[in-house]
Amino acid sequence: MENNEITIKQAQEIVDKWIKDIGVKYFSELSQLAQLTEEVGEVSRVINRTYGDQSFKKLEEGKNLADELADVLFTVICIANQTGIDLTEAFLKNIDKKSSRDKTRHIENKKLAI
Repeated sequence: MENNEITIKQAQEIVDKWIKDIGVKYFSELSQLAQLTEEVGEVSRVINRTYGDQSFKKLEEGKNLADELADVLFTVICIANQTGIDLTEAFLKNIDKKSSRDKTRHIENKKLAI
């Protein structure tokens, strides 16, 4: 992990080790989904308070987007690990799918014109 750079595979291995050493075991898939929903909600709250019209409550001060996104990533990795998904492979396939499906879609979208 030189320069704090890791691969997706390494991230999956780190999370798996953490779960086994500290977290005891993975939550059930349904509990993980609920956890993911909670974490995405926290990302939404920070974005809304930082870039939207609402302000932080006293108890929310100190929350930061990087930490909340890391919580989402951790939970996604947990779900992938416990369901046997190689996120590197899945991500690369997903980028290929998007690249072929959306090859001209965004370029031709008048709403995105600069």
